[in-house]
Amino acid sequence: MESFLEFEKPVAELEGKIKELRHMVDDGDMDIAEEVTKLQNRADKLLEETYASLSPWQKTMVARHLDRPHFSHYVTNLIEDFSPLAGDRTYGDDLAVVGGPGRFRGRSVMVIGHEKGSGTEGRVKHNFGMAHPEGYRKAVRLMEMADHFSLPIITLVDTQGAYPGVQAEQRGQAEAIARAVETGLNVSVPVISVIVGEGGSGGAVALAIANKILMLEHSVYSVISPEGCAAILWRSSEKAETAADALKLTAQDLLQLKVIDQIIIEPTGGAQRRPSETVQRVGDAVAVALEDLESTPDADFRALRREKFLEMGKVGLT
Repeated sequence: MESFLEFEKPVAELEGKIKELRHMVDDGDMDIAEEVTKLQNRADKLLEETYASLSPWQKTMVARHLDRPHFSHYVTNLIEDFSPLAGDRTYGDDLAVVGGPGRFRGRSVMVIGHEKGSGTEGRVKHNFGMAHPEGYRKAVRLMEMADHFSLPIITLVDTQGAYPGVQAEQRGQAEAIARAVETGLNVSVPVISVIVGEGGSGGAVALAIANKILMLEHSVYSVISPEGCAAILWRSSEKAETAADALKLTAQDLLQLKVIDQIIIEPTGGAQRRPSETVQRVGDAVAVALEDLESTPDADFRALRREKFLEMGKVGLT
């Protein structure tokens, strides 16, 4: 059953009427078929208009939609012979971060990403995509393996942030994230990162140190969640919408600020409405980005990546 967000209520009402009328058509009443077509056209137009003018807070809601494709969907449909590798060789295996080698359109690659899980059991199993230190240490291990075997790295980012629990801090959460960032900067192979849902705080940056950073149209990417920002600045989560406006967390803002390199357009109504099409669009964009990077003769991907991130801090300076 399709779930609607709060701002989609007008569309939901039209869709409800259309379902009722279609049921009548199925029962043999063909006189209302034309009315169904008119209502469907109205619903499609309203959905298009709604998603063409989403506020940053509304985009945040879309980025968190439970029906958006997750890491497992992308791997299943885009990566052949995927072999997930477990553990950080230090503490344990964190299922919030999944990764391993596979073949992307004929090219051997290393794929790493956050997995939020589907359904209540799946989300608990994967800790809602919020990684512990061992998750980031596993990512470091896989990035170093990719570098050793000259495998391009593809990362898929979708997390509200790193797990903030006491145990994570006791096991060195900040150090693990910093080590992942350092490793991302140091590997010599090309790295492509796609923000497919939420890109929250250092938990996202740890997997987004890339030569090319792509972002789905209605995803968000920020140093902190709107709720966290509101709690710090206004001591109230009710200011989350105001915080979202100020954080410049949308793909459109980040492209202008040169934090990301490309926006991947989503199907009308968001990735959650047509996940299979979204997955293919991401695959096409990654393929082009990878070809572009590998076609550069004698490219020093490490130096180019470092320069890219140093340039980000110069935006707006005179």
